[in-house]
Amino acid sequence: MLIDNSKHSTAREDAVPRWLHKVYGHDNHRPDPVLAARMLAERPDLGEGDVMLTCATGNETALRRAIAADPACVNGINTSWYCPDCKQPLDMPALVAVTHSSLVRLPDFRDRLLRRARLLLDAGADPNQSWLSGKSSLSALYGAAGKNHNAGLTRMLLEAGANPNDGESLYHSTEAPTLEITQLLLETGATVEGSNALNHQLDTDNLEGLHLLLRYTKDANDPSIGPVNPLIWAIRRRRSRSHIEALLAAGADPHARTKDGVSAYRFALQYGLSDVAELLARAGAGERLSLQDQFVAACSRPEPEEARRILAAHPDIFSTLSDLQLRQLPNLAEAGHHLAVRLMVELGWPIAVTGGDWNASALNHAVFQGNAALTRFLFEHGASWKEQHGFGGNVNGTLSWASRNKGPEQGDWVGCARALLAHGTPILELDEEYSDEVSAFLAQERSKLIEDRAVRGGKPS
Repeated sequence: MLIDNSKHSTAREDAVPRWLHKVYGHDNHRPDPVLAARMLAERPDLGEGDVMLTCATGNETALRRAIAADPACVNGINTSWYCPDCKQPLDMPALVAVTHSSLVRLPDFRDRLLRRARLLLDAGADPNQSWLSGKSSLSALYGAAGKNHNAGLTRMLLEAGANPNDGESLYHSTEAPTLEITQLLLETGATVEGSNALNHQLDTDNLEGLHLLLRYTKDANDPSIGPVNPLIWAIRRRRSRSHIEALLAAGADPHARTKDGVSAYRFALQYGLSDVAELLARAGAGERLSLQDQFVAACSRPEPEEARRILAAHPDIFSTLSDLQLRQLPNLAEAGHHLAVRLMVELGWPIAVTGGDWNASALNHAVFQGNAALTRFLFEHGASWKEQHGFGGNVNGTLSWASRNKGPEQGDWVGCARALLAHGTPILELDEEYSDEVSAFLAQERSKLIEDRAVRGGKPS
């Protein structure tokens, strides 16, 4: 794909910030190293002119020249570039600019950026350099370990004395494709308690990663991370019985409760985890269920016959469910338990109720996951694109954010856009930023609409 500069100034002072936005990402936009590399190939001057730009690309000659002219540049702020979208300063010190550069993910840049990090450290760069991004202080180590998941950079910084307890690196290392970086951090003194890394590890179905963290965990209930302890979080993420067994073996309290006072046992049944509930009951944490809890559990397992039997005997049961119980529809949509979601909707569950981490409707969760089939199903049963989520937007905004910040392999974003149009979303309302694929699809649909109106003499179809 060629870089389209037709909508932007080509002046270097305007082009550099747009390029940096692709190199680093910013303001909830993920970086795009492939596009950044292509832009640099078309305009090599984007990576020239100051220490930060030199470090972003790994230009050794220019960096050596800068250090020779001013040795203090390895620890100073040498730039005044601003992000073109959120207008925040991109004032990274040299080592942070190297480790946060997404270009390190590309084979053509990887080795040169590692060599530039070595050069900076040898020249006296502080391995604990950090950058204030918005209200967050992000370390050089976070760029290596938590953002770009580069084991070589991580090891180099740790050996140079970087603090593994920087508030971000261990947490985000659990997102890496292997456990190598998490292991490096733990072996160098990273503390599990207080980092929320245990809960974040439970966000993915990685039992080996959980066992690794638990080996370095002193308190599997970790009160320092707030009201959602790891056992409750594991249930919320619908982790397996083996995950729960590992947590209990490490000392997790089977009598733990949610911040709303729901026991782990009842919580497991609300999430359709009968085997987990059985395990907790054996640990002495079982309890009797109300009729409403029995109905929610039958829907969540899912057991259609039992759920329909209870509904037939108590046709007003939806009006007797608490707000917490009603929230299980979006909660289960967020957790990916779509068979239960379909059953609940078919039984007449209020479809627009909000829940999950970001207080969103089931439709918002379906679109966020790029699940076009579930999106169509929810529309067919009365869901609306106007349904709000906790960040103040609607389903269109969800499609915009997810399609830009998740890869095409993570969801069918075009399929979701197609579903929105097919179920009454006015195409003129779909006017936010989207992924290239979604933008191309919507442009094509707008062209069809214009052509159709032209054929009909200007009348809308």
